[in-house]
Amino acid sequence: MDNLLQFLNRLGIARVAAMATVAVLMLGFFAFLIMRSQAPVMAPVYSGLSLEDSSAIIAELQTSGIPYELQAGGETILVPRDQITTLRMQLAGEGLPSRGQVGYEIFDQQSTLGATSFVQNINNVRALEGELSRTISSLARVQAARVHLVLPERELFQRERREPSASIVVTTRGELSSGEVRAIQQLVASAIDGLATTRVSLVDSTGRLLASGNGDENALIAGEASELAMAYENRVRTRLEDLLANVVGPGRARVEVNADIDHSRSTTTSETYDPESQVVRSTQLREQESSSTDGGSEQVSVANELPGATTDTPVNGMMVEQGSTTEETTNYEISSTTETVVNEAGGINRISVAVVVDGIYADDGNGSSVYQPRTAEELQQIATLVRSAIGYSEQRGDTVEVVNMQFAERPDLQIGTDEPGLFDFTRDDLMQFAEMAVTVLIALALILFIMRPLLKRVLTPEPQPLALADGSEQGGTLEGPDGASGAHGGSDAVPLAEHDSRLTDAKNMGEAQVKTLRTVGALIEENPKQAAMIVRDWLNDAA
Repeated sequence: MDNLLQFLNRLGIARVAAMATVAVLMLGFFAFLIMRSQAPVMAPVYSGLSLEDSSAIIAELQTSGIPYELQAGGETILVPRDQITTLRMQLAGEGLPSRGQVGYEIFDQQSTLGATSFVQNINNVRALEGELSRTISSLARVQAARVHLVLPERELFQRERREPSASIVVTTRGELSSGEVRAIQQLVASAIDGLATTRVSLVDSTGRLLASGNGDENALIAGEASELAMAYENRVRTRLEDLLANVVGPGRARVEVNADIDHSRSTTTSETYDPESQVVRSTQLREQESSSTDGGSEQVSVANELPGATTDTPVNGMMVEQGSTTEETTNYEISSTTETVVNEAGGINRISVAVVVDGIYADDGNGSSVYQPRTAEELQQIATLVRSAIGYSEQRGDTVEVVNMQFAERPDLQIGTDEPGLFDFTRDDLMQFAEMAVTVLIALALILFIMRPLLKRVLTPEPQPLALADGSEQGGTLEGPDGASGAHGGSDAVPLAEHDSRLTDAKNMGEAQVKTLRTVGALIEENPKQAAMIVRDWLNDAA
């Protein structure tokens, strides 16, 4: 302690205060760095939440003791990144976020005892609307959805029944395609009994009508036909570009396809009879005999007037007539064929393909590339490949044009999407690296410009006064053991040799005391009980 106090007195109060201040600042700075490095990295667990969902999620987080942060006025909640998956599963088990909509859990929260049929029907409609809204909101392009259902009840003694309908308002990320609109209509129509897709109207958050829902199927069929043609053209173009990429190189050919597709639908029914394949089905033979007697006068009858008819001779003055009739009926079965042909939309009336191929780049010997057009034979081979790939038909009037032109962009770089490499970082990684770099720079500046000069100044020894020839210091004083001092050359000055001898004696006494203390310490360690009893006796005697 004496040496420490002497060292502090030699430094001075100003230096000690500066060292203490810098030490506190350094400790605080490094403590901040440690806490910052150990603090969890926050990431959004949900965004675009309603106030009801945010309140419910925050209550769950507070109950679980999970730290969180709020952004965007409470619409975005941030939690530690390593707990996002577990937290989402936990919140999903609690039915969160519900986006402010009630689903089938409404029947779990209410008691059906004493509830009227009207209340049950209303709750059923609310549950259907909530579940459909949640399902539609789960789509990637839909941010939020709200569904309104009209489910008319059939009254007693009423023949006609009103059809159900649905109205949907969606908030989208971007613009929905016609295929996605029809998918939403089909989804809702399949979930409601008796609801047709043409009775589902769809509106986005900007008020734009996506589907009218007035029951007209013409618009729906027209949209399907347009998408069918576009999908076919894209599929053919992709196949042709992939085929040509292996011949002329990636990005060296561009293909455009125009397909004329027949969107008409027809149904043809024909029935054909084959007279050559007749078969006897049934035969009916009928024979009939008749006789009559006339009293004397000859009467005119049908049998008498028929050619070849005979009149029997009279017997006993009476005329006797006899006749027979034979009738045969044969039924034939003729084979027939009934054929019904349904021609669906999608037939190709005509297809046109335009192909633009880049030329060849050759080295001119000076390190630069020179463009060279392709030969007519190569273009003819490419045209043959394209015709075979699209199913070329001259009867339909298909056309294929292959043109060789120089592209504006040089194909120096390979076109394609490379896989993520070692140095492909995300935005969060870049922010962390920037924060670490700033922290390291501050730490280096603090060490180099504050700690280093201060330590250098503290550790630099102070200049000592020059010694005279007689052993005394020039212009200085030499203190004695009693603290007295005298000027150089005074009668009270202490000789230097005597001072050294006193220092040696004090040093020897100190060493002896240290040895004694060590010996006492060793004895205490060997006999702790006796040492404790001796100390206790000393305390009792002092008391």
